[in-house]
Amino acid sequence: MRREQWIGGLLFLGLIALVALGQWRIGVRRRSTPVAVLHRPRAVMGTTCSMAVVVFERDRAKAEEALQAAEIVLRRIEARMSSWLDDSEISALNTARPGVHVPLEAETLEVLRAASEAAARTGGTFDVTCGPLVRLWQQAGLEGVLPRQAALDRARAASNWSLFDLDAAGATRHSQDACVDLGGITKGYAIDRAVEVLQAAAFSGGLVDVGGDLRCFGRDMTGKPWPVDLQNPFGRGRVARLEVSDTAVTTSGNYARYAEIDGRRYSHIIDPRTGRPAEAAASVTILAPEAMTADIWATALGVLGLDGFALLPEGVEALIVIGDEHNYRVYCTPGCRGLLVEPLPRQLSVWDSAGP
Repeated sequence: MRREQWIGGLLFLGLIALVALGQWRIGVRRRSTPVAVLHRPRAVMGTTCSMAVVVFERDRAKAEEALQAAEIVLRRIEARMSSWLDDSEISALNTARPGVHVPLEAETLEVLRAASEAAARTGGTFDVTCGPLVRLWQQAGLEGVLPRQAALDRARAASNWSLFDLDAAGATRHSQDACVDLGGITKGYAIDRAVEVLQAAAFSGGLVDVGGDLRCFGRDMTGKPWPVDLQNPFGRGRVARLEVSDTAVTTSGNYARYAEIDGRRYSHIIDPRTGRPAEAAASVTILAPEAMTADIWATALGVLGLDGFALLPEGVEALIVIGDEHNYRVYCTPGCRGLLVEPLPRQLSVWDSAGP
C-alpha cells in the first residue's frame, strides 16, 4: 500500500512538473514572439497619429517608454512650427514688424533652410512663403466666394523668399504681408525626428503615422514589409497597396482637404506660379528615404503632375492618379511599380525617362 501511495505521489508530482513545463514553454514562446506595441496620441498637429514598434513581449515597457519619448518630439516640433498656434516661433515670425529680427531655435531654422532649398529644386512649386496665398484661399473657402484678381495679385507679391532673411540665430521678414506656412514640411520633419527616437532604441521595426503620412523601418511583427494602402481619391477603398521597409510614404490630394465654391472643389495645394489651387493630379504619393523629402515632393508633383517625374531626385519614387472618378489613370515610377502588391491598379502606366 505504501508502495502504491509512493508511486501515486510520484505520478502526481510528475503531472505537476509537466503542467509547469508546459506553462513555462508557453510563457517563453509568448515572450519570444514579436508583437506590435501601439501608441495613438490624440490631436497631434491637428490630425490623427499612430505609432508602433515591434518587440518581444518582455520588452513592452521599453517600447512604451520609447513611444512616449517619440510623442514628446512630435509635440515639441508642433509647438515651435505650427502657424495655428499663436505662441509658436513661426507665428512670432509671421507677426513681427518688418525689419525686426526674430530668434529661432535650430530645428526651426533647419526646416526653413530646407524649405528654401526645396523651392529652388522644385522650380518654385514648393514654396512655404506662399502663406498669403494659402490664407486667401482658406478665407475664400469659408466665404464661398472666389478671390478677386487684385487680392490674388497682392498675395502673390507677398509670397516670395526675397522678403525673408535667415541667419544663424533667426529670421527677419521685410513686408507686413509676408508670412510662411510650414504645413507642407513640418509634419514630415517631425515624423523623421520621431522615427530617429525609435530607431535609437534598437527595435526590429517601427512606424510613425501622422495624418496618413508615415515612415517605417525594419519589418512588421510577421517579419514582412509594412503594408500601406493608398486611398482611392474618388471614393471608398484603396487605389493601390504598397509593401515597404525603411521608407517614408506621403500622399497628398484634393479628396481630404479642399475648398468648395459654387459647387466646385479647389485643392488646398496652391500653385505659387499662378496663385491658384493646383489641378494637375487627383492624388500624389511619394516614397522617399525621409518623410520631409516625401512631403516636399508630394506638394511639388501636386502642382507639376507628370512633368514632375523628371525632377525627382535619386531614391524618390512616385505614384500619381490623374483624371476623375469616371475616367482616371494611375502612373508610377519603375521603383514604385516594384513595391505594388497585386491586384495592380487598373489602367496602370509605368513612367520612364521618355515619358509615361
